[in-house]
Amino acid sequence: MKRITNWLYPWLLLCVLLLVWQISAIAVGQPFLFPAPTQVLAKMVELNEALLFTHLPATLAIIVTGLSISFVLGVVLAIAMYKLPLVERAFYPVLIASQTIPIIALAPLFVLWFGYGLTSKVVVTVLITFFPITVSTFDGFRTTKKDYLELMKTMGASKWQLFCKVEVPSALPSFLSGMKVAVTLSVIGAAIGEWLGAQAGLGYFSRRMMTQFDGAGVFAPIVWLSLIGIALFLLIRLLEASLLKWRQTK
Repeated sequence: MKRITNWLYPWLLLCVLLLVWQISAIAVGQPFLFPAPTQVLAKMVELNEALLFTHLPATLAIIVTGLSISFVLGVVLAIAMYKLPLVERAFYPVLIASQTIPIIALAPLFVLWFGYGLTSKVVVTVLITFFPITVSTFDGFRTTKKDYLELMKTMGASKWQLFCKVEVPSALPSFLSGMKVAVTLSVIGAAIGEWLGAQAGLGYFSRRMMTQFDGAGVFAPIVWLSLIGIALFLLIRLLEASLLKWRQTK
């Protein structure tokens, strides 16, 4: 019963927000500026073929490629910083400083350097998603309890066994938390890259509809972007539930 209630409240709030949006859009009466949810839905159906078979795959390619690169680089750097204090002292301040630079200001440069293809969008996505994965994983490793390590050592465990049996499980919750942040940011990164220069993609299509003063057309790909972010987040939640069965959650 409690689980049903937990799902019910968000859906009720969503319905209320959609109702307010619908009423407000009707009151404004300018669908090219402020379309109603029903108009956005109708536009999604109208543009279904173009969005699903042309622009959605292009955006997914950016997201998957960017997340994959961020995952590998982030985990490797986090392990290196945890194991080698010199690497931590060298890279950690640079990681923090990199987040003070607005990525949207650098994105046009990436388009100039790498062109309008996949590379420039992937670079933007990596820069946005790399930080939460790296820092969360590194912080997770640092939460490893020394008592567990000492106990394993007295039992004759090797360094590799300590890493696999103690340190990795300790870092896993933080890593998955970082991934939940990264997957949602990856959608933003892909959209930013496509907005600034692309030949296909949901962000590109939204910008094209804006030049045509088609409000519903602007919102239609945005809804798909939101659905991608939600789906990726839920995928990480399922992975978390599978890997962290030992952890008690409310």
